[in-house]
Amino acid sequence: MEAQRTKIKICGITRLEDALLAADLGADALGFIFTESPRQVVPETAGEIISLLPPFVNSVGVFVDEEQESVREIAAYCKLDLIQLHGNESSGYCKALDLKALKVIRVKDEKSIESMASYRGTVQGFLLDTYVKGLPGGTGKTFNWELAKQAKKYGPVILSGGLNPDNICEAIEKVKPYGVDISSGVEASPGIKDPDKLKLLFSNIQTHL
Repeated sequence: MEAQRTKIKICGITRLEDALLAADLGADALGFIFTESPRQVVPETAGEIISLLPPFVNSVGVFVDEEQESVREIAAYCKLDLIQLHGNESSGYCKALDLKALKVIRVKDEKSIESMASYRGTVQGFLLDTYVKGLPGGTGKTFNWELAKQAKKYGPVILSGGLNPDNICEAIEKVKPYGVDISSGVEASPGIKDPDKLKLLFSNIQTHL
């Protein structure tokens, strides 16, 4: 039986043209950041972009320690398919939210991976990002991918942190994650995607894997 293709998520979308290009190239999901960030987008803009996406491209809303009711309101308004939780949200928070969600784990060491156990059954999967003190995510730095391989025993893993056209194939080959998440690695500037980098990313994946 052929192994399932690794899903590709492009995060930090702020412009329709970037969203449509990523979707056209083969992105499975697009991420919209609703918390303080150089890539932050307001619900009105995100909702408009999402309404114009082709079928089968999932929209993912990124939140950090947001009030549950606010998350629900934005999810409903923008018609988000999935919620990505980057803060200190507990498993109880995830369960009470009652939305399909990914819990982000900021990977520092093996203890970071062990913390995933408490979220099993309350989230659809995990996004692994690099731990940097004081930053909830979007670090642009890689971490020890051996830890990501260990993390797969807790559920579907989306690999993030410093991925770009140059290292994406190595990351997929080594970790074999359920999905990969790329943001700064395909940007011209924060929130603005570089068409050539996006095209190279997808070309490299399609050519080498």
